[in-house]
Amino acid sequence: MNSVALLFVAAACGLVAGVVATYAALRGSRPVPEPAKPVIPEPTSEVLSILSSAYVLLDSSGDVLRASPLAYSYGLVRTTGGDYPRLAHRDLIDIVTQVSRQGGFREQMLTNEKTTRSDQNTPTVVSVRVGALSSSRRILVLADDLSKQSRVEETRRDFVANVSHELKTPVGALTLLAETMEDAADDPEAVRRFASRMQTESRRLSLLVQEIIELSRVQGAQSFADASTVDVDSVVAEAVALNQNLASGHGMTIQSGGTQNLEVFGSSTMLTTALSNLIMNAITYSPPNTLIGVSPRRHNGMVEISVKDEGIGISPENMERIFERFYRVDKARSRATGGTGLGLSIVKHIASNHGGEVTVWSKEGSGSTFTLRIPELADDSPRDLPIHTGE
Repeated sequence: MNSVALLFVAAACGLVAGVVATYAALRGSRPVPEPAKPVIPEPTSEVLSILSSAYVLLDSSGDVLRASPLAYSYGLVRTTGGDYPRLAHRDLIDIVTQVSRQGGFREQMLTNEKTTRSDQNTPTVVSVRVGALSSSRRILVLADDLSKQSRVEETRRDFVANVSHELKTPVGALTLLAETMEDAADDPEAVRRFASRMQTESRRLSLLVQEIIELSRVQGAQSFADASTVDVDSVVAEAVALNQNLASGHGMTIQSGGTQNLEVFGSSTMLTTALSNLIMNAITYSPPNTLIGVSPRRHNGMVEISVKDEGIGISPENMERIFERFYRVDKARSRATGGTGLGLSIVKHIASNHGGEVTVWSKEGSGSTFTLRIPELADDSPRDLPIHTGE
C-alpha cells in the first residue's frame, strides 16, 4: 500500500475516533435523571404528619417510602451511600418481611445497642408495631421509645430483689437465735447472750424498714408538706446533735462552723435527715479519734454544706456507685455498724427534690468530702419546689 493510501486510512481512523469521543463526551455531560419520588396519597401524608410515634412507610418490597426523624434517631432507618433510606435494624427487617408475606399485624420490643439516650448511657428500647395497609399494599411501622419505662422497671426489679435480700439477713438471724435460745433455756448466761444479739438484729431490721419507708417518702410529693423558709444554721446544729453520741462513742469530734444566716426553701426535716446521713456516713467510714468537719457556705447562688472526714476514702470505681441503693463501699464495716446502704441514696433524692445535688471528693487513705448543694433563698426566689419523683 502506497503512502497516500496509508494517509487516508489514518485520517479515517482519526475521524471515527473523534466522532466516538465527541459522542461519549456529549452523552456524559447530560444530567442523569433522578429516580422519581414515590407518590404518597394526600390522606396518608396528613395522617403521618400528625403521628406522635416514630413511623416508617414502606412499599410491598420493603423499600422505605418515608420515615420520620425519630425513626432515624431510634436507629431504625439509615441512609446508604446513594442516600437511599433503608431499614437498619435486623429484627425489624425480619418483622417487615413476615408482614409483607403473610399480612396482618406484628408487635415487638426492640433494643438498639448502637444508639443511646442522651441523658443515660443505656441502649434505646423501642416498641414497634408493624402492619400491612391492605388498601395500598404498603407497610406501616410505628415505634415508641420505652427506654425510660424499661429503666424504671429494671430499677424496680432490682430494688425489690435487694430489699428481699437485705431483709433475709436479719430475719434469718433472728430465727436462728430464737431457736438457739430455746435450746439453751436452762442456761441463763447463754439466754442473755443470745437475747443481746437478737436485740442487735432487731434494731438492724427496724432501721432497714425505716430507711426503706424514708426512701419511698422522699421520692414522692408528700415529702414537702412542710416546705418553708429553712435556716441552715438550725439544720446543721440539729444534724450534729443527732450524731453527737455516736461520734463520742467512736472517740470522734464533730466541728461545725462557716457562713451564718443562710436560708434555703424546702423541708427542714428532710434537709436535716440528709445532712445527718452524711455525718453518720463519715463516722462509719472513719477511724477512731479523728475529726469530722461540717461547714456551710454561700457559693454562686447556692448554699453548700460540706461534711469532711479523715476516713478510708473511696476508690474511683466505687465513686460512681456510692449513691445507688444498698451499695456499700466496705460491706463488712457497714454491716458491723448496722448500715443499710440506703443513706446516701436518700441524700441524693432529698437534694434533687430541693433543686440541688450532692457531690463527693475523695482520695483513698485521705478521707472524703461530701457536699450538699441547695439553691440559696433570695428575696425574689419562688416559694415552691419542683417535685422530682425519682426513679
